[in-house]
Amino acid sequence: MFERYSEKARRTIFFARYEASRLGGSEIGTEHILLGLFREDKAIVLRYLSSIPIGGFEEIRTKIEAISTRNPKLPTSADLPLSNESKRVLAYAAEEAERLAHPRIGNKHLLLGLLREERGCAAQLLRQYGAEVATLRLEMAKSPSKDEDVVYIHGSGWDSRTL
Repeated sequence: MFERYSEKARRTIFFARYEASRLGGSEIGTEHILLGLFREDKAIVLRYLSSIPIGGFEEIRTKIEAISTRNPKLPTSADLPLSNESKRVLAYAAEEAERLAHPRIGNKHLLLGLLREERGCAAQLLRQYGAEVATLRLEMAKSPSKDEDVVYIHGSGWDSRTL
């Protein structure tokens, strides 16, 4: 399912699953994908969500933890399904990658997908800080596409597809 995803985007989904299990969720919601994105790729978040002040990220995390169900923490090995909203986020991310003519689905596409899923908790939280799909899309189209498959190990860039 995640063959077209960059290594960073795959890790974001992994961290989303971790966040859902940590918060006792029965499924991976859009808010968990947002937390996974915060954890995995702060550079993308800081670059494209510059309207959020530095303390805003912790504020968003606190809001998500406050609204999350308070079930017992699940083991991280538990297989959690994606919520319907999260499935749409992944579909939107694929559409955004195609729209930008990018062969791989990366974290910036996931970010656009999160904002496009208007019923999702993540989009509602991000909109409170002024994040808009159209603005973000224009900014991403202007910036050069960086290969998200490059992983830096001891200062040297390696293509993770060949590791």
